[in-house]
Amino acid sequence: MRDIVNHVLREDVGPGDATTVMLIEPNLRAQGRFVARSDGVIAGWEVVNEVFSCLADQRPHFEILVADGGRCRPGEELATIEGNASTLLTGERTALNILQRMSGIATLTAKYVEAVKGTSAVILDTRKTAPGIRLLDKMAVRIGGGQNHRFGLDDMILIKENHVELCGSISEAVARARSKQGSTLKVEVEVRNLPELEEALLAGPDRILLDNMDIGTMREAVGLAGNRIPLEASGNIALDNVRAVAETGVQFISVGRLTHSVQALDISFILSKEE
Repeated sequence: MRDIVNHVLREDVGPGDATTVMLIEPNLRAQGRFVARSDGVIAGWEVVNEVFSCLADQRPHFEILVADGGRCRPGEELATIEGNASTLLTGERTALNILQRMSGIATLTAKYVEAVKGTSAVILDTRKTAPGIRLLDKMAVRIGGGQNHRFGLDDMILIKENHVELCGSISEAVARARSKQGSTLKVEVEVRNLPELEEALLAGPDRILLDNMDIGTMREAVGLAGNRIPLEASGNIALDNVRAVAETGVQFISVGRLTHSVQALDISFILSKEE
């Protein structure tokens, strides 16, 4: 996380904050207030604190009023921070960018989790994240009540359509995965129809991903699997159909739009001189 923060600060600040250096006395102290401008779920305080700490010789005093995972309403004060005014001004945009994006992800994730409440389905994220800040995107999903799918290409074997095409068959792809890596990594196979599902069930992966299946076919898939292997639904999952997907009996539902089409939560940062 610190590496990410340092990288985004280098991008935004560069050699220095020219406006703040010209206008603000070096020793001036100030207080900042984070205020919600819309309803949502808050996520990202640990990262926000790191932003200001990386810029300051002395760590600012930070008080959180609405914790990660907490819901906010317009006009509600979320947190306060006291410290060097130049530090707060320089870190303002980076802190807000992170807080607003992470809170937007957490807010949408919470809506999906609420939509499937009472079923056995678990909401998962995907790798459709902003390049370079996947850690933050996936942190936000967890704060919103979802769970993380694989973090990258190295922590799970996910056999997709193109892998199968190059290997020759689902069975061959699973066999190669098992023979080369033993039981160290989980193996998941993507299938597009019921014949492919039947082949995958015989191959014996750890999980099967049902790609872009309609609700009726998905129910048939759940019946065929019979709880032998966990099933994950994926593709064109939205708030208006996620409940129906969950009610088919799949164990997991992966939702790319949690992170690939984020609507940032509207949050303001208001500064005043410290009295």
